Amino acid sequence: MLGQKKNMKEAPVLISVSEFLESYNKNMPAGWPKATSALLQKFRDAHTALFTHGDLWSLDQHRKKLMDWLPRNSE
Repeated sequence: MLGQKKNMKEAPVLISVSEFLESYNKNMPAGWPKATSALLQKFRDAHTALFTHGDLWSLDQHRKKLMDWLPRNSE
């Protein structure tokens, strides 16, 4: 049984866009571009394949991708 648990992929924790926005900005280093609701919508529109759970976001799945995308798209 323990071997099975190791191989099972944990489901992502899904949160609302407002929860994601708050958590993302709260945990970013000083000087890093801050996310806004408008930028999150732009990111979502550009990466529709990442949103398989409707309007829900995952810190595990979306945070790093947003970090890579945001500096080029926040102006």
